[in-house]
Amino acid sequence: MVTSETRDRQSDDRAASQGGEAPALCLVGDCPHQIWHRPPSERLIKAFAKQGVTEVIPIEVAESQTGPVVAVRADCVLDTPVVAALVAHPGLILSGGDQGEDGPLAAHAPAGEATSFLGYLQDGQSKGPPPGSRVTTTKDLDISYWKSLRKREVPYAIRIKPDEIGQTEWRMFMGTYKGATDLITKWLWPRPAFHATKLCARLGVTPNMVTWIGFICMVLAFWGFWQGQWALGLAAGWLMTFLDTVDGKLARITLNTSKFGHTLDHGTDLIHPPFWYIAWAVGLQGSDFALTETTLHVALAVVLAGYLLQRLLEGISILLFKIEIHTWRPIDTIFRQITARRNPNLLILTAFTIFGRPDWGFIAVAYWTAICLCLHAFQIIQAMQTARRTGGLVSWMSEATPK
Repeated sequence: MVTSETRDRQSDDRAASQGGEAPALCLVGDCPHQIWHRPPSERLIKAFAKQGVTEVIPIEVAESQTGPVVAVRADCVLDTPVVAALVAHPGLILSGGDQGEDGPLAAHAPAGEATSFLGYLQDGQSKGPPPGSRVTTTKDLDISYWKSLRKREVPYAIRIKPDEIGQTEWRMFMGTYKGATDLITKWLWPRPAFHATKLCARLGVTPNMVTWIGFICMVLAFWGFWQGQWALGLAAGWLMTFLDTVDGKLARITLNTSKFGHTLDHGTDLIHPPFWYIAWAVGLQGSDFALTETTLHVALAVVLAGYLLQRLLEGISILLFKIEIHTWRPIDTIFRQITARRNPNLLILTAFTIFGRPDWGFIAVAYWTAICLCLHAFQIIQAMQTARRTGGLVSWMSEATPK
């Protein structure tokens, strides 16, 4: 009887014997359907290329291949961590569905064993798995904690069914979301962002194009706030935050990412909020809602200092504890939804402006920023005490057991 421990050891031995040789990719079969307006094979090729698997060979060549081969059914979609796991583990056979009900979807055939693995992949229901292989589902791969997306989620491996393409695309889309984020991004944007992302994919719009449109909206919002044109500024600001969701989702869905796009997107996110607050303050002083100089200066100082110090505390958490503070405990992840960052603050400004008091909105943001800064400082103090007592912090997401 071959135990899972034995299979893992055999896989490790195979990986060592291959000497780090990159496998070739073989797509098995064909798929007449499209996912996100593209053939699924196109996405598979791009996904494996990002993991260093750049050689694509037909099945006839794969059967006589002397080196390792990763064989994948052309009618499936695989999440990014699944692709990485396949490349890293010779002998691994992946079954689709929560319980493997979709049958084998992909396999990493070690050097010289492609024929048996391909045979199982093509006719897995009647043939047993090759000796020494490890048949598993994504749930059993122990890759559910996504540090980069700050969430715990079992990645997907789905066989494409023509009557379930919409559900499959929605599952893929929601898989791109971060687990620790603000309440607008988490609860309001998903459905409209899904349709906007799908439209962009159909039209061939790139993530960088979306980011540049968002940049223009950001500048327009700044101008609107500066001029006291609250409706214009808020409309442009909310559109910018929406597009900030769309460009990231589009990049992950289409696997169309770049260093420039990443820098532009995250650099803009980091820098623009303080300028919005300054513009709002200037707009107030040129309107019927002017504050006293003392009130204005104190409120603006609190908002700007609070924003900078909160980001500093988040950086300290990563430096000292190697995790983002918002992923430490469930309460920290919940607090991230409402903490004084751009979207919650924009929500406060919008609510007060609707009621005709943009000045009160600015003061409310200052109060909320001060409160959140104190809570963040308390978080860091608690984290230091816990790290000193236990030797370090561990994200609750990395310890949770997904249902």
